[in-house]
Amino acid sequence: MTNRPAIEAMLSDYFDAMHTQDMEKFDRVFNENVVLYSAQTGELNRRPYDIYRDAVVNRESPESKGEERKDEILFIDEMSETAALAKVQLQMFGGVMQDYLSLIFINGKWQIISKIWERVGDIA
Repeated sequence: MTNRPAIEAMLSDYFDAMHTQDMEKFDRVFNENVVLYSAQTGELNRRPYDIYRDAVVNRESPESKGEERKDEILFIDEMSETAALAKVQLQMFGGVMQDYLSLIFINGKWQIISKIWERVGDIA
């Protein structure tokens, strides 16, 4: 079983969406039932799709701020033909971010169904 090329293509669109805030790609990579989680502040930060999408639409993109795009796939673990986990790293808003992305294959495409994210450092 290897869906890696299709998963990598979806993750490329994810990186594009995060850097440029291309909302067409955003809507393609995130399932409408996605929920994002973080606890960096000591409190659970939970953002469903509509709240997260509004936040992205209303912020200045890393690209428009002149930030260098630097992202990488750290690993992909395929559980089955329809489920996978990816760990990725990207730079945005002065920080180095790592995400665990739970992926599902539904309606003929791979999508993110949950995201746990953390700022793991600052851009040097």
